[in-house]
Amino acid sequence: MQNHVVANLWNGRVVKGTSFDVDPAKPRCHIKTDSGVVEVKLADVKALFFVKTLAGDPKRNDAQELDPSDNRRRGATPVEVRFKDGERIVGLTNRYPPRGPFFFIVPVDPASNNSRILVNQSAVRAVEPVTGDRQLSST
Repeated sequence: MQNHVVANLWNGRVVKGTSFDVDPAKPRCHIKTDSGVVEVKLADVKALFFVKTLAGDPKRNDAQELDPSDNRRRGATPVEVRFKDGERIVGLTNRYPPRGPFFFIVPVDPASNNSRILVNQSAVRAVEPVTGDRQLSST
């Protein structure tokens, strides 16, 4: 299956395109961009975003709280991922605490352009569960 992806690399570079071979169990993936195919080492990725459209909307701010009636909560843990560079993402994960070098989260905002996100544990400062009585920290 072809996926639209945006790879945010440790060095600040962003690679946008389509990929057929993203697999967290493999060391590399290939992203077809407008200028050709780029081989991306997953170890070099901070996070790889599976997106609905490559254009996105840079002015949009995703919701940071999960609607209590959202059925996606069933079987998942709401988490706040804080990256070493200060970025913060709130999402749902099916495995908490995450195991292995990479883990997936799904944004809590169902209208987000991101459908899921592959997170590199090496880029993360903390992953914490979000409960209803805990306020999310600010960036």
